Amino acid sequence: MRINADFSRRAVVVPDNGDWVASPASGVERLMLDRIGDEVARATSIVRYTAGSSFESHTHALGEEFLVLEGTFSDQHGDYRAGTYVRNPPGSRHSPFSRNGCRILVKLRQFDPEDQQAVVVHTTDTAVWTAPGSDGISTLPLYKYGAERVLMMRLGAGCVVPLGIDSGGAETLIVSGSIEFDGDLLPAESWLRLPRGDTVNVVAAEDSLLWMKTGHLPA
Repeated sequence: MRINADFSRRAVVVPDNGDWVASPASGVERLMLDRIGDEVARATSIVRYTAGSSFESHTHALGEEFLVLEGTFSDQHGDYRAGTYVRNPPGSRHSPFSRNGCRILVKLRQFDPEDQQAVVVHTTDTAVWTAPGSDGISTLPLYKYGAERVLMMRLGAGCVVPLGIDSGGAETLIVSGSIEFDGDLLPAESWLRLPRGDTVNVVAAEDSLLWMKTGHLPA
């Protein structure tokens, strides 16, 4: 299976235009954003769990990172409420479930094998954010490894953000709010990916929260 697998092209997925696909686990569905492979795949998805659903215990050979968008996602290590960002390094194992249902942004098999740091960041903690600058933007760095950078951004309405200034490409999910991109209005939970060397300015149509990753795309 190949979905948005050409990393030399822009890719945009708007949630209302996507198809939810059942997973092997009952009650767990995926909106596939990009994917190379079948069940074992390099993949970026929004995954939703109905109340009481779970996955069997499994190992992430090349790592997993996720951001909880709504509800509470859990495994044997604890509960992760909306706004929690987690990185499970290559070789980690867990048994995920959700008692009351949730949605998460999840990226699989995209780690450098040497990147072995486990990370948990509670992005709803206001103390870890920078104060808004004169441009109306505040940021929360989440992780960096080599050229890869992961962060959150809060934008006031009308704020302009340059995407793709990093030579390694850029990817963003609109966690809340909406942005204007290339003449279109992208609502919450829209996903956008720019290839290496591409740049564009996006404008917050209202107060918005973005998750962003740069410097990580394959050549």
